[in-house]
Amino acid sequence: MFKDNLEDALNVHDLRIMAQKRLPKWLFEFVDCGTEDEVALRNNRAAFERIKLKTQVLVDVSNRNQTITLFGKNHDMPIGIAPTGPAGMLYYKGELELARAAKAANIPFTLATDSQKSMEEVAKVVGGTLWFQLCMWSDVRLSHGLVERAKNAGFEALVVTVDGPVNTNREYNIRNGYTVPFRYNRRNTAAVLARPGWLLNVIVRYLLTTGMPRRENYPTEMKERVTHVSAAERKTKNDSLTWKDLSVLRDMWPGKLLVKGVLTSLDAERAITHGADGIIVSNHGGRNFDSSMAPIDVLPSIVDAVGGRTTVIVDSSFRRGSDVVKALAIGARLVMIGRPTLWGTAVAGEAGAARAIKLYREEISRTIAYLGCTSIEQLNRDFLERIPTPHLPATM
Repeated sequence: MFKDNLEDALNVHDLRIMAQKRLPKWLFEFVDCGTEDEVALRNNRAAFERIKLKTQVLVDVSNRNQTITLFGKNHDMPIGIAPTGPAGMLYYKGELELARAAKAANIPFTLATDSQKSMEEVAKVVGGTLWFQLCMWSDVRLSHGLVERAKNAGFEALVVTVDGPVNTNREYNIRNGYTVPFRYNRRNTAAVLARPGWLLNVIVRYLLTTGMPRRENYPTEMKERVTHVSAAERKTKNDSLTWKDLSVLRDMWPGKLLVKGVLTSLDAERAITHGADGIIVSNHGGRNFDSSMAPIDVLPSIVDAVGGRTTVIVDSSFRRGSDVVKALAIGARLVMIGRPTLWGTAVAGEAGAARAIKLYREEISRTIAYLGCTSIEQLNRDFLERIPTPHLPATM
């Protein structure tokens, strides 16, 4: 048993530290790190610090709530779970654990294309407000097959991720020996042996039950174990896709169609033109393109351009409830959370994810109280003050 108690996690940073103690180095860094020099990851956080909130005093805020209405459904909080592929490697059947926590909190849960649990199983075993993330492939017939499956399984929204036309340059994966297909070597084996709890409670449990995890949403002929040579890698490139592919998805998909990875108002306009019901402003948590702009910085221009015609959602590096409130005040309708609920899942499955969600709930409630608000609908840009970035001297 681990000594850490969930109640000792006073914020999501504490959950991160607990997760680091449980996971092999290569797996923790796969979740935790950005890409290349991690400039985007640091800038995502710095951008929040440049935005301050204006308080109001002597306002009765004793009766606060965080409920929102999104796509005609009521949710108890203004956050949702972003698509995060490795949950099933962090915890035994981790996707189911995370989905259960989202359902209990009455918030949307997005299942990733690369998940180790199938969309059909998540829908049947857990339910709730389910969205499916689609990473489009150049072999569009395979992607269209996933769309049909998601439709038949009852998923309510299709989240099309568009910000990964080529493979990312995550150099730390190579240094850690975490490659596709996964091959044990001296370095990553030592990291596994240093985390016997994870080895026994995750890998050994899989070996004794279903065998090593597979990408269960992939077509049958591509469902290799994570330790096998992946034929999928030759079929899942997506550097030839265009806006026409989104129009085809619009014709196929009867539910809400969301485009994830938009960082400019021009692309937001294009997404609407091609049938999107919503925009997710995102730089993939700083994991894809290291020179990308921080989503919170570009959110105002995108809301101004399309917010009156579509639903604007945002993600990437939200670590505090106050971060969430800043985005809502700018005009986002929902904030999607990725790493923090993964850290919680790694620590204690559903209970750990629920702890992360509860921390956000408490911090959001505390923040709106300081602003003199009792509901999310009262938030607007009048509560915001942007602090100019200090001028740094030129360097050679």
